[in-house]
Amino acid sequence: MADYKFSINTNEYLPLRDVVFNTLRDAILTGKLQPGERLMENQLAEKLGVSRTPIREALRMLEIENLVKLVPRKGAQVLDMTEKDIINVLELRGALESLGVKLACKNMSEEDIEKLKLAEADVESALAGDDVEKMAEADQNFHDIIFNSTGNDKLIQIISNLDIQLYRYRLAHLRIKGQNQSIIKEQHTKIINAIENRLPKEGSEAANEHIKYHTEYTLSLLNRE
Repeated sequence: MADYKFSINTNEYLPLRDVVFNTLRDAILTGKLQPGERLMENQLAEKLGVSRTPIREALRMLEIENLVKLVPRKGAQVLDMTEKDIINVLELRGALESLGVKLACKNMSEEDIEKLKLAEADVESALAGDDVEKMAEADQNFHDIIFNSTGNDKLIQIISNLDIQLYRYRLAHLRIKGQNQSIIKEQHTKIINAIENRLPKEGSEAANEHIKYHTEYTLSLLNRE
C-alpha cells in the first residue's frame, strides 16, 4: 500500500464524504500529497478506515476544485499548477482584490479596521520567522478580514475558491527566502490607511500594487526553477 503520510480529520458533524474531502484537500495543500502522486481508492479506503464510496465522492469534489485529475481505470492523480494557471489566477486575484478593498473602504466597521491592523502586525511577525504555514495563514487572515467586510457574498465565495488553488503553491514557495518584508508592510499600510480614511480609489490602487508585487515575485520564482 502507498505510504500516505496523513490521517483522517474526524468531525462528527460532517458527512463522511466531506470529512474525507477535507482530509485529502489538506494533504494536497500542505504538500503531504505531491503533484503527480497517484490516489488509489482501495488504498485510501484502507488507510482512512472508510469504504470506497466516500473516497470516490471526495475525489470527484477535488477534481471540481482542480486539485486532482480522475483517470479512467487508473485512479486519480494530484495536479500541479502550470505557469499559465498561476498567471491567470493572479490576474483574477488582482481584479477581485481591487474590488474588495474598494468595497471595504465603504463598508468596513471601525472594529474590523482595528482587527485589520492587528492582522498586519501578525503578518510582519510571521514573515520574520521560519514557520511557513504561519506566514500563509497570517497573510490569508489579513485579506479575509477585508473581503468579509465587503458585504458581497458572491465575491467572498469566488475569492475563497481562488485561494484554494493558490495556497499549495504559495506554501511551497514561501520556504524560499526572498519576500521583501518592507514592501509588504508598506503595501498593507497603504491599504489600511485607504480603508480607514474611506478612500476607495486609493485603496483600489494600493491593492493593485500589492498583487502586482506578488505576481512579479511568483513569476521570478518560476523562472528560478
